[in-house]
Amino acid sequence: MRDFRFGVNFLSPGSADEWAAKCRRAETLGYDVLLVPDHLEMPAPFPSVLAAAQATERPRVGTFVLNAAFWNPVLLARDVVSTARLSAGRLELGLGTGYVRAEFDEAGIDFGTPRTRVDHLERTLVELDRLLPDPRPTILLGGSGNRMLRLAARHADIIAFTGAEPVPGSTDGSIRLSTAATVDERVAAARRFTAEFDRDPEFNILIQQVVTTSDRAAAAAEIASHADHLTPEEVLDLPTFLIGTTTEMADQLRRRRERFGFSYVTVLEPAVEDFAPVIAELRG
Repeated sequence: MRDFRFGVNFLSPGSADEWAAKCRRAETLGYDVLLVPDHLEMPAPFPSVLAAAQATERPRVGTFVLNAAFWNPVLLARDVVSTARLSAGRLELGLGTGYVRAEFDEAGIDFGTPRTRVDHLERTLVELDRLLPDPRPTILLGGSGNRMLRLAARHADIIAFTGAEPVPGSTDGSIRLSTAATVDERVAAARRFTAEFDRDPEFNILIQQVVTTSDRAAAAAEIASHADHLTPEEVLDLPTFLIGTTTEMADQLRRRRERFGFSYVTVLEPAVEDFAPVIAELRG
């Protein structure tokens, strides 16, 4: 069983001093990886990753995850090579297909179909494999569909499970939380694919909310009232939520590592402080 690793995905921009301060704070709190997403209204990935590397000493830095459709593969390889060198080999390159149609429209990029977006990601991975010299970054691929999981099983060092699924009937990229039973099935599919390629990648899960409370049932009922496809019992079992006291949340992560194989846990920036005691508990 793998040891836990913990990442934080930074969502809000700031000045150079503010960015450096929050990266150093995350390092002090015990986070292992400092990450940035790839959305138009959020910090630009590569400058932010480099600033995080320059502000800290221990954590790895990376993207969680780049929208491959926004990037020409050859030009992306150039940026990745420079970032890997300038971060002294600490780069973790996360890639995905992109899913928010409004962002494609704003950028003037064809949204295409799930198939064409995965096609482009596959071409990107082939080009990166051809062009990247040492120090080569760790590759993380995020997704949930069978083709995406098979691609990740073949190419990735880390498979990031989204814990989400398209809203039935939606064509704009809207997603909703997946139940634990659905995630069980997706993990089982990934394990079949990794066995096919005789590989053993690390499994990651993104925690959408960290809810510190002494009344888990009441918190779950409140969350379920805003998600009409989930019962309170299903909310309590969600692998993408942590609900309870510090000890209860640590126990949840131990059980999920056993059940799903999730040893690499990422939280969103708003939870950076609330999640820190859980890191301390798991390492204590």
